[in-house]
Amino acid sequence: MKSEMQSFSDIAAKVAVRSLIEEVELTPKPGLVDQVNTGAHQDLTLQLMIKSAETLTDTFKNIAFVSYGRNPSQALREEIAAIGRIGERKMFEATGGVNTHKGAIWAIGLLVSAASIGKGRFTIKEIVKRAGEIASFPDRHCPNTNTNGRIVTLKYGVGGARGEAQQGFPHIMKFSLPMLYRSRAYGLTEEKARLKTLLSLIAHVDDTCILHRGGTEALMFAKKKAAYFLTKDNLECINTLDEEFISRNISPGGSADLLAATLFLDKIHALKAVDEVQKYELIK
Repeated sequence: MKSEMQSFSDIAAKVAVRSLIEEVELTPKPGLVDQVNTGAHQDLTLQLMIKSAETLTDTFKNIAFVSYGRNPSQALREEIAAIGRIGERKMFEATGGVNTHKGAIWAIGLLVSAASIGKGRFTIKEIVKRAGEIASFPDRHCPNTNTNGRIVTLKYGVGGARGEAQQGFPHIMKFSLPMLYRSRAYGLTEEKARLKTLLSLIAHVDDTCILHRGGTEALMFAKKKAAYFLTKDNLECINTLDEEFISRNISPGGSADLLAATLFLDKIHALKAVDEVQKYELIK
């Protein structure tokens, strides 16, 4: 029989991977890979994104396992970072060197770790708080390489994925989760609720993926357009936004990572109140 630690690690990994797959399958998404097109990307496909997500199962499982019942610490930060780097290598092997989920490994890996610290009993607020505490410890073994994200954060003075995590994922707590819950309460379909959730992120996040491709002009354009389309009841008009983003080479990849993280938090929170059979239904 599996221990509680093993069982939760399995569940957390399944929820994490499921959240990544649901993010990429959401359609239509402006400038992003979905079931209709590959957005502003020439090197990505839906199948490649799904394959990449599935290769991360062991990564998230191992992060959950080493974090179970512990407290945020320097040692834990560096342990999960080492696991994350192994996950990155597996991702690149599966995708032929294409970066599909590096940002998601960071964000969701931290949330998996934080949820496992609480043995699956933490509230969402407690999870993001612990995740921020973990992220605030330096990783002394991190390779000193100039990634696109690091270059952009220095060039434009934005927090990026690291700052978002260290602050306890404020854009999730202030914008995406409230939008998801509010949209459901208004009776929107789950697909439309998630599309509005994504738009709420694009409208507010200083997305380093957008900045990397098009600078501040592209970021301001994306934010303005997303905020405008949020006011529209007919979300079919997102197809128009998709065309505009593709023509301008805009890909809100950072917002997509935060959408997947939002879905993870929503699912992991829902699991607290259900039995084992229902848990299987939620994560399959």
